Amino acid sequence: MSRLRLGIDLDGVVAEFNGGWMARYNAEFGSNLTPDLVDRWDGLADLTHFDHMGQFWRWARGGDGPSIFRNLPMIEGAAQALDELALNHDVVIITAKPRWAISDTFGWLSDNKIPTREVHITSHKHEVECNVYVEDSPRQLATIVQKRPEAMVFRFIRAWNEPVPGAHDIQTWPELTALIAESTSI
Repeated sequence: MSRLRLGIDLDGVVAEFNGGWMARYNAEFGSNLTPDLVDRWDGLADLTHFDHMGQFWRWARGGDGPSIFRNLPMIEGAAQALDELALNHDVVIITAKPRWAISDTFGWLSDNKIPTREVHITSHKHEVECNVYVEDSPRQLATIVQKRPEAMVFRFIRAWNEPVPGAHDIQTWPELTALIAESTSI
C-alpha cells in the first residue's frame, strides 16, 4: 500500500463550524439557531442580527477572548477516521482562516489531538500538493479539481455546495475511509 498525502479541510469537514458559532451566538443573543438553517455559502449574516458578513466576522473574532474557531465541536466520526487514516497516510490540514484565527486554530488542533505534522492556513489550497483532498467549500472544490486533475477530490456533501464534475461525493467519515482504503488496495 502506498502512503498518501491527504489534504483535509477543517471547518465543515472536521470541525462543526456552524454548530460552534451558533452555540456561541445563541448563548450571547438569546437565539435558537440550528445548523440545518445554513443553506448557502457566506449567508451566515442573514441568519443573525448582523447587517453583513463583515459584522459577523468582527463578532466571531471574539474581542478579548477566544475566537469562534477555538471551541468548535468535532464532526461525528472525524476523530476516529483521522486516527485510522494517519496509521498509513500523512494527514495534511489545509484550511482557510483569517489571520486573527491562526492561534485559535492551532490550539483547536492540539486540544482535539488531530494526528498531523503538517498544517497549511491558506486560501490557495490547490497549491499544497496532495494525493487526496477533502473539502466542502464550493469555491475550493472547483479550483482543486481544475488545478489538481491527478488527485482524488472528495466533496463533503453540505447544503451549501453542489456536485462538482471530477469530485467524488461523500456524506460521512466512514464512507471516506472505506473509499481511501479501497483505492490503495488496488
